[in-house]
Amino acid sequence: MASSKDYFGLGKIVSLILAIIPVTSWICGAVTRFSEGKILAGIIRLIFGFTIVWIVDLVLMILDGHIWRLF
Repeated sequence: MASSKDYFGLGKIVSLILAIIPVTSWICGAVTRFSEGKILAGIIRLIFGFTIVWIVDLVLMILDGHIWRLF
């Protein structure tokens, strides 16, 4: 069963593939935050999603199996 730490509750492998591709990581990260009701975190993802946030998401997904939760 997928955890809520992954993109949309998808499995670890699928979430890792989505995290590796910068465009999908950026879109999925923002949509995930907006769907959780975290508007500020979604806006931060949209602005900084291609830089620092993408690198942090990628490292955390590989090492710990979850994406970075801003708030």
